[in-house]
Amino acid sequence: MAVARDIMTREVVSTRPTCRVEEVTRVLYFHGISGLPVVDDNHTVIGMVSEADILGRTTGQDTIRDIMSSPAVTIAEDTSLEEIAAILTAKRIKRVPVVREGKVVGIVSRADVVRALAGKR
Repeated sequence: MAVARDIMTREVVSTRPTCRVEEVTRVLYFHGISGLPVVDDNHTVIGMVSEADILGRTTGQDTIRDIMSSPAVTIAEDTSLEEIAAILTAKRIKRVPVVREGKVVGIVSRADVVRALAGKR
């Protein structure tokens, strides 16, 4: 059975907590994605930010730190497809960063899981 390393996207777009919301909104649009990990200076995942976080922001929430979900739910490279599907469902999230020693090495989305279940990856 497939594990995270088999289906993850390895080139992960991420952001810093100090980035402005407007800047990250443009990054999401440019890359055609709906969310991304928030990492610190050591590339350790400290949160996630999504379109929903951006849409739900209120006055005065100008940086990603102000709106990100934290702590981030993460998985290891050897997490099974079944476990990934269970996490995405139970946590009601659309993507989960894959980490090695706390550092982001990939990301798995619901679409990645569906493709793998369909035998397309």
